[in-house]
Amino acid sequence: MIDSVSRAEQTPGERLPYVELGMKDEEYQRVRDILGRRPTSSELAIYSVMWSEHCSYKSSKVHLRQFGTKAPKSEALLVGMGENAGVVDIGDGWAATFKIESHNHPSYVEPHQGAATGVGGIVRDIMSMGARPVAVMDALRFGAADAPDTRRVLPGVVEGISSYGNCLGLPNIGGELAFDPCYIGNPLVNALCVGLLRKDQIKLATAPGPGNKVVLFGALTGPDGIGGASVLASATFEDGSETKRPSVQVGDPFMEKLLIECCLELFQADVVVGIQDLGAAGVSCATTELAANGTGGMDVQLDLVPLRDPTLRPEEILMSESQERMMAVVTPADIPAFLEICAKWDIPATVIGEVTDTKRLVMTWHGETIVDLPPGTAANEGPVYERPFHEPEGQSALNADDPARLARPDDLRATLLRLLGSPNLASKEWVTGQYDRYVRGNTVLAQPADAGVLRVSEVMPGATETNRGIALATDGNGRYARLDPYAGAQLALAESYRNVAVTGARPLAVTNCLNFGSPEDPEVMWQFAEAVRGLADACKALGVPVTGGNVSFYNQTGAAPIHPTPVVGVLGVLEDVRRRVPSGFTGLGERVVLLGETADEFGGSQWAQVDHDHLGGLPPAVNLEAERALATVLVEAATRGLLTGSHDLSDGGLAIAIAEACLANDVGCVVTLPGDDAFTDLFSESASRALVTVVPESFHAFAELCSVHEVPCSTLGVTGGSSLVVEGVLDIPLPELRQTHESPLPALFG
Repeated sequence: MIDSVSRAEQTPGERLPYVELGMKDEEYQRVRDILGRRPTSSELAIYSVMWSEHCSYKSSKVHLRQFGTKAPKSEALLVGMGENAGVVDIGDGWAATFKIESHNHPSYVEPHQGAATGVGGIVRDIMSMGARPVAVMDALRFGAADAPDTRRVLPGVVEGISSYGNCLGLPNIGGELAFDPCYIGNPLVNALCVGLLRKDQIKLATAPGPGNKVVLFGALTGPDGIGGASVLASATFEDGSETKRPSVQVGDPFMEKLLIECCLELFQADVVVGIQDLGAAGVSCATTELAANGTGGMDVQLDLVPLRDPTLRPEEILMSESQERMMAVVTPADIPAFLEICAKWDIPATVIGEVTDTKRLVMTWHGETIVDLPPGTAANEGPVYERPFHEPEGQSALNADDPARLARPDDLRATLLRLLGSPNLASKEWVTGQYDRYVRGNTVLAQPADAGVLRVSEVMPGATETNRGIALATDGNGRYARLDPYAGAQLALAESYRNVAVTGARPLAVTNCLNFGSPEDPEVMWQFAEAVRGLADACKALGVPVTGGNVSFYNQTGAAPIHPTPVVGVLGVLEDVRRRVPSGFTGLGERVVLLGETADEFGGSQWAQVDHDHLGGLPPAVNLEAERALATVLVEAATRGLLTGSHDLSDGGLAIAIAEACLANDVGCVVTLPGDDAFTDLFSESASRALVTVVPESFHAFAELCSVHEVPCSTLGVTGGSSLVVEGVLDIPLPELRQTHESPLPALFG
């Protein structure tokens, strides 16, 4: 029997499974108050997924508002938070849209499909802005590299990302891979996509114009992922709790590729009034958000939704997270052209409803009304919680446990090799080699470069040739954030900002993926509140607005949360990609120069982790003025052609940066350390630093530029030879460095 609105009115006391769908008693009562009756099972399906943590941000909204209230002024920002993705003006009439999101829990349950559909979902977010997706990135974190569960999850995740992105023909231009025991049982799979469009062609998720038609197009709707991301991302994993592990979505990248080309032709034909992708919460999300953001009403015949499984009930159709689906609002006059274009690309398309001005979302099933609700109450007016929070017990003791007490090594050569061969600092080629980094021919820099760089030209039919480019980087450090979430979030932004700047690109805007434990834990909520506050303050100081992002809560197994892990993506623009700067040493006899100041800072460092399995003290100090000045020097020097190489200093410090620069093109160096403490000079992780190379004839101009912007500049030595030589400290042949750097991951994962 169908649970219609009339039946709901006649059976007010009938119990519905709201608890099983993740709703609290007070939330269910609020739904009853809104409707003036009990909800139908279909209405309950809508509210349960739309009010889930994943879709409603009910525990994070009160903190995320800082990204708006503290936002720096930016003439480049065209679309900010609240849409499917942010959009920024990159010049010459072009705009870039980018966003990062999580698919953590699905990737643990079913690594291949969980990761693959994470890529597919973020690509559709970019499509829905009217853009052509042009590249993807991924930020991955797993448990200890030698843990059995990591061996189960990591290869499947990498394979899923690779197969989906490669089938779409999208280059994977960068990202991260890190290991830490805190991620055992709860890996982080954060996927980023960037797209390009003309800035006057932006599309929005809105349903204006009563009488306009609602079209569902793309793959058929099936039972896969019912309640998947929306419910799964709102619950912790506990041993034996299979009920909180619903089926993971199943992706079809070939259908998505057709969908991309179909959407671009629809946009070119100007037959789309509003558009929304179907990701988490599926039809529930698309209909409520489109209606709420338009003229406020929509009538939908749910039985017209094309099904892969004809036995699906209405509530299952509403909660299904089947992939490769979009919803568009189209004028009646444009329906024939819209359907013709879809047919050309073999994309199923069905008119399932109509926009109204009733301020109600009404759905019928074979003539019976099963949904009748104000769409804004589901899409925009969900519960908002001001969760209690307090500093974690033991935080002061953790910060007092300074790594200064740890024994420091005498053999710095062995220390460098030990760090260079550790899983977090070893070459990630075993992973990135499975991705196509250069498909489409517009990739200028990709991993292991500090940031991915793309040419803007040739991405749209009839586009004007240009050498304009964009750069993208993602960064995060859960160890730093565990020690100090405020500073840790700022350090994540600073490193991503710096990674973009070392390529010669001017940092422009930010997206973020905030990965934390349960918001119902006051200690986790303190970490989240501090991280958001820190990131908002840093964005204001650096002048880069947050364009959007994602919050991922409940990243924990049982009572053990992951380290707070804010991952920050930064997009920058290059006026001319021919001036981009590679990260490695490229020639002989060039001066090797260290920019920035080095202090004795080892809290959360790779040395403390690798040599002592230690986490304590404070992370490196944040100096945003120094970070901004460094970026100014790097961008101007690149524009003027003063640099031949540029590499940021981060995990592992100067020693790892020099080793990576040597290995990039098999060019050695002979350097002398600037200070009187070789260990600190080599392995400190002080921020706001970069390693650059300058040809001798350009050095005077470069040094003058550093002086003008008050950026410390120390000449270390020269490039050349077949070894990494630190005078009086160590001498390592490049083949030994390479073997140490490149062998760990293949040995671990085959």
